[in-house]
Amino acid sequence: MKVVVLAGGLGKRLRPLTEDRPKILVEVCKRPILEWHIKWLSKYGFKDFVLLLGHAKEKVVEVIGSGKKYGINVAYVMEDEPLGTGGAIKNAESVLRNEEWFLVINGDIITDLDPTPLINDVVKDDKAVAGIALVYMRSPYGIVKVVNNYVKEFIEKPIIEYTINGGVYVMKPEIFDFLPEKGDIETTTFPLLAKEGRLKGLVYRDVLWKSIDTIKDLEECENLIRQRYPSFCEGH
Repeated sequence: MKVVVLAGGLGKRLRPLTEDRPKILVEVCKRPILEWHIKWLSKYGFKDFVLLLGHAKEKVVEVIGSGKKYGINVAYVMEDEPLGTGGAIKNAESVLRNEEWFLVINGDIITDLDPTPLINDVVKDDKAVAGIALVYMRSPYGIVKVVNNYVKEFIEKPIIEYTINGGVYVMKPEIFDFLPEKGDIETTTFPLLAKEGRLKGLVYRDVLWKSIDTIKDLEECENLIRQRYPSFCEGH
């Protein structure tokens, strides 16, 4: 069971934190985001990680090494130029082609969702090539309810009843027949698979999920983690 971490992006909106390191080494509760991924997925039995790296890749190798200190095995696949999410996975075909299936995660998310139901759903479906974890979106703004032109209620950043791509995917090796040499899976591979009825989607409720795109996201994510997993932030 391999976990593929997409971590080649430049992280421009997180600068200056990403000037000399990729997003997965940006710290949440004074720990790299990648450490969260390792702790989260190790709980579900994943010990083999494949890191797809681009920007400041040598920093990741320096910090993670063989993965032994984290209790995992690590393989690295480097890109010499930005390939997009689809191109990055395609670039790792030699490492992944012989797997029955593999898990792919965006390197800039924090979540605690259980990938097992998604894995089972995709693996048992002969037609499916891939599956996406779907999560409910939290409004970035407070909501104001108005009745007859009178403000009745303020609701601070509620959950919106629309699902979004959670950045956690299960893929079978057939996916390589649909991946671009350069480009993003969200705009190339997934729309094509959806059109052919070969892309599964599983909705997750009541899970921790946060995408780390800005400094503000980091602060909000730390608050969420402290509320749900205080031990992750203890001692730092």
